[in-house]
Parts: sequence; C-alpha cells; structure tokens
Amino acid sequence: MPWLWALSLAVLLPAAAWALLVSPADWQQGETVRIMYVHVPMAWLAMAGYSGLAVASILALVWKHPLADLAARELSPVGALATALCLATGSLWGRPMWGTWWAWDARMTSVLVLFFLWVGHAALTRAFEDEERGARAGAILALVGVVNLPIVKFSVDWWNTLHQPASVTRLAAPGMHVSMLGPLLACAVGFSILFATLVLARVRAAVMERRVEALELARARAADRAPAGAVPA
Repeated sequence: MPWLWALSLAVLLPAAAWALLVSPADWQQGETVRIMYVHVPMAWLAMAGYSGLAVASILALVWKHPLADLAARELSPVGALATALCLATGSLWGRPMWGTWWAWDARMTSVLVLFFLWVGHAALTRAFEDEERGARAGAILALVGVVNLPIVKFSVDWWNTLHQPASVTRLAAPGMHVSMLGPLLACAVGFSILFATLVLARVRAAVMERRVEALELARARAADRAPAGAVPA
C-alpha cells in the first residue's frame, strides 16, 4: 500500500501542476476549462468503476466468491464519491458556460441516476444483519443498473444535450489540442491510480476486520468450552 500511495501522488501532483499551471486557457471558456481536468476523469472513473462493480457482482452471484462480495461492498462508496465529484464539477463548469447550475438533459440526468445506483448499492449491502443477504441484494441492483452505462455513454449521440460529443475517444482526429489532451490524460491516470488505491485500502481494512472478528469469535468459543476455572490461552 505505501508504494501505491506514493505512485498515485507521484503521478497526480505533476499532472495537476501541468493542468493548472502549464496548459493554456481555452479561447472560449478561458480559465474555466481547467475544471475539465477533474470533471472528465471523475466521469470516466464513475463509469469504469461501475463496470468493475458489475464484474464483482457476477463473480459473487455465480461463483459465490467472498472476496468479490467484499470488493463490491468497498468499491461502492469510492465510486459514489467519484460520481459526486463529477456532478459537482460539472455544475461548477455549467454555470459560467451554460448560465445554469443544472439542466435536466440526458447526460446529466443519467449520471445522476448512476450516482443514485452507487449510493443505493452502498446502502443496500449494509442494510441487512445477514451480510450475505445484503451482498446478494446489492449484486442484483448493480447488475440491473448496468443498463444505465450505455445511456450515459451515448446520451450525447442519441439526444440533443448541452454536452458536446466525444472528443478524446476519436483516435483518428481527437477534438482537443495536444496541449490540453496531454494533461487531461495524465490527470486521468493519476486519479485512476488513486481510485484503485482507495478501493484496495478499503478492501484490505475490511479483510483485516473480518480476521479480527473471526479470531475473537474463536476465542469466545474456546472460552465457553474451557472447564470451569481454567484460563483460556
């Protein structure tokens, strides 16, 4: 974990300096364009993280793997945070560009639904005393919510929205100058490493917590079986 934390900072700090201090202002948006260097990676992570949640849910439902349940449980709060940052930075971006903090267009509404799915999964997996039952309910919700991912992705192509069409994924002719594309991709890599590190740290802490609970339970059972007056080891 220390190496992962160091790697995330080693990538993210220079990327942030590149984006905020070196990259040029946009000819239309001015300095406001710098919000993009957080907003766009958060949007990518919100969708990629939910795809990971769906994969973990399939592994949990089909193969009954306990670590998949645990990974899904600890992934959802981090994914909800990334989606919340996406919505918040998008609102900050939209106010000077569009003249409104919020508009119920297809892209913004579908991302809001994605946020509710993240929060719903985090709440549902913790709503039952039986953790296995909560994990199963959360996995079903996660798989049902996958239908929202193509809506988020292709909403700008299917409907008229305030958002511009994809500009980075057009490999033949990206709609962004390299002076902005470079720091954007660097920030995306840095935030991705940080996202993965946060999830792994949460999973590691949850595994250790379960080990401690199992050890305490074993000691309690040993004490119950011990003869009267004996001191348990």
